[in-house]
Amino acid sequence: MSFFNIKEKVTGSFESGGGNFDPIPDGTQVLASCDEAKIDNYQGDDYISLRWSVLAPVEYKNRKLFQKVKVFSDDQKIAEKAKRMLAAIDANAGGLLMASDDEPTGESLTKALVNKPMILRLAVWDIEGKKGNWVSAVAPKNATSPAPAPAPAKAKKLEIELGDVPF
Repeated sequence: MSFFNIKEKVTGSFESGGGNFDPIPDGTQVLASCDEAKIDNYQGDDYISLRWSVLAPVEYKNRKLFQKVKVFSDDQKIAEKAKRMLAAIDANAGGLLMASDDEPTGESLTKALVNKPMILRLAVWDIEGKKGNWVSAVAPKNATSPAPAPAPAKAKKLEIELGDVPF
């Protein structure tokens, strides 16, 4: 029997259907599990690439979300923020990466993060008319919601008494 035992005539064109999903609304919380974790590279820049599969709510079940965690960025602010995100994800997944204290590898990321459900809060990005989701916060799977992002430190008011300053 032929491998290509196709009942319809093959014309050279095919469309699988599905596909065109609107982003999940901004601020939505989902239960998701990382199903792929690896080190990736784009235009010479390494980053951690995570692929999440939504488990709940049912209207988004099996949707895929992609996250770039730029822990290797040359910009220290970006790298620090990304390391905090990775540490939170790792803590929710059992803490194996932080316990090892080593730089993550593809193998260690897979072992530590894959199939560990947690709550994700999603935001929507919009670039040149294209839209998608990004992960804005994470929390343990039994949390009611992800912790809010820390508020920026308030600048202290500097008060100077000029009465005793000789000019």
